[in-house]
Amino acid sequence: MPVLAFYCRGVTVLNRWIMIAATGLIAIMVTVICYEVIARYAFDAPTVWAMEMARLLLGPYFLLAGPYLLHIGGHVNVDIVYGKLPERTAKLVDLLTVPLIVYFGWVLLSYSLPLALTSWEHRETSTSAWNPQIWPAKAVMPLAFALLIAQAAAEWLRALFRVLGYPDPAPPPVAPAEDLVTGGPGT
Repeated sequence: MPVLAFYCRGVTVLNRWIMIAATGLIAIMVTVICYEVIARYAFDAPTVWAMEMARLLLGPYFLLAGPYLLHIGGHVNVDIVYGKLPERTAKLVDLLTVPLIVYFGWVLLSYSLPLALTSWEHRETSTSAWNPQIWPAKAVMPLAFALLIAQAAAEWLRALFRVLGYPDPAPPPVAPAEDLVTGGPGT
C-alpha cells in the first residue's frame, strides 16, 4: 500500500506543478491580446500574429490543467444524484466511473499521438499569414492525455483506499469559504 500511496501523491504533485506552470500561458495570452487591442485601436496597426498565438497557447493551457482539475473536482459535474448518495455508495460509484475516464483518455492518447508525431515529422505550420509552427502545440496533446490517464489511475486508487477504509493518500486541498472570497486568511 505505501507504494500505491506514493504513486497517488507523486502523480498529483506532478500534475499540480504542471498546472501551475501552464497558468503562465494565461499571462502570456493576456499580454498578447492586450498588445493586439492597443495596436489595433490606438495605432490602427493590427498584428497578423496575436490572435493566432493566443489560440496556440490556449490549447496547451487547457490540456495541461485538466489532469489536476480532475483531482480537485474542477471539471463540470452533475451532483444532483451523486451528492445525495450515501458515502459508501458514492465511493463505489467513484470506483466504477473513474475507469471510464481512463478509457476516454486512452482513446484520446491513441488518436493524438500519431497526429502529433506526423506534425513533428513534417514540422507542420498553420498556413496563415504569420505561419507559425504548430507541432509544439500538437505535441502537448498526447502528453496531456498521458497525464490525465495517470491522474485518473491515481484517483481510482484513492477511491479504492477510501472503500477499503484506509486514509486518502492524496486528498484534494480544502480552502475555507472565507479564503476563497477574501483571497486568504486575514485579508
